[in-house]
Amino acid sequence: MADSPSHAAALIIIDMINDLDFEGGEQLRPPAEAAAERIVALRGEADAAGVPVIYVNDNFGHWHSERSSIVEHCDRADSPGRALIAALRPRDSDFFVVKPQFSGFYATNLPVLLPQLGVGRLILTGVAADICVLFTAADAHMREYDLWVPGDTVASESDSHRRWALEIMRHSMCAETCPSDELALADWLAREA
Repeated sequence: MADSPSHAAALIIIDMINDLDFEGGEQLRPPAEAAAERIVALRGEADAAGVPVIYVNDNFGHWHSERSSIVEHCDRADSPGRALIAALRPRDSDFFVVKPQFSGFYATNLPVLLPQLGVGRLILTGVAADICVLFTAADAHMREYDLWVPGDTVASESDSHRRWALEIMRHSMCAETCPSDELALADWLAREA
């Protein structure tokens, strides 16, 4: 990053291709579905602005997984997360990075992909705000990426956990956390990094 900072941005969608089939998944489902609606709108803004969309997604412990098998797993008939897939199914033009741990940067090709795209600014969205989004934001901040984590595009099992994570990202990682319904993508992009 330090060699050639860029003002180009990427929209990162973290763990939204999700079956929500885990302890706490039922509590996460309503806020995740609400966040999905805002992410869909933001993805439309990203498309209009020519901002690449990158899904960074857990592999659910399936070590031979890739995009289609992860989507298929989460879209099965008994999946509590099917509404997320219906709203945010990755498109052929979207990038898809499989992650084995909390951070989207840990043991993935994201640190290679972002410089190839000329990206220096990241919009982080997804679940859970207090785990995977927070860890990804910390790693992005250490790599000197300019961050926007729209508060209405991230979710946690409890709203207090979401608010806590946003506060950490705002104060410790210099992230903008203004909701996407209050700050347009074009306006954020127009700001100096």
